[in-house]
Amino acid sequence: MAYSGDKIGRGGAVPHSREVIQVKDLVKNYGDFQAVKGISFTVKRGEIFGLIGPNGAGKTTTIRILSTLLKVSGGSVNIYGNDVATEPEKIRHIISYLPEDAGAYKNLTGREYLKFMASFFDGGEEMVDKGMEIADLGDRIDDKVDAYSKGMKRRLLVGRAMMIDPKVAILDEPTSGLDVINAQEVRHIIKDYARAGTTVLLSSHNMLEVDFLCDRIALIDDGRIVEEGTPSTLKERYKANNIEEVFTRVVK
Repeated sequence: MAYSGDKIGRGGAVPHSREVIQVKDLVKNYGDFQAVKGISFTVKRGEIFGLIGPNGAGKTTTIRILSTLLKVSGGSVNIYGNDVATEPEKIRHIISYLPEDAGAYKNLTGREYLKFMASFFDGGEEMVDKGMEIADLGDRIDDKVDAYSKGMKRRLLVGRAMMIDPKVAILDEPTSGLDVINAQEVRHIIKDYARAGTTVLLSSHNMLEVDFLCDRIALIDDGRIVEEGTPSTLKERYKANNIEEVFTRVVK
């Protein structure tokens, strides 16, 4: 990838001050099963917050609630002053959501796909150009998405997610399917956006990625947050060399 980051103020960090995501006593029920059991956390502007845990812990459910795709069963979620339960449309205009299993329209070219997605945000050529720069697919941008490898599709989807300059980017496994070099570049792009003021809620099974990217981490298990803190604080607390060791000690 060859994304310069200049258009989003690379190098100028935004101080973490205002809490722009507020989750309080969040509950999600599926019939008699309670997937999320009263979790609370806040995220500040320009912060990269990691929500990590084993499969089935409740993190994807939480992410989908914040993305307005699922309704809350109890508690509240507030994003930039908008309640997810009563003002989902306002939230959808300021967030970008990249699911782990996201797909693109396979019969469109990469360029056509970015143009189509930009149209939902009244975006013009500049937005599309930014998406293409982030995706960095070269001449393949004019090939059909159906011909792309998994890594190429993921790069296109990262470009789609970030080209709109979201106030909040919700990213589930953002580097899934990418090789080491491209994964590193995507991580730097995420950091650049956070420095420019984008708040990032990140979920990843790659603990090295979590350690590199996140300002703070919440570990969720069985629908509850069982630990929270900065990577350095958590490593010190559990006498661990890395976040993977913290994870294995906290989540039994």
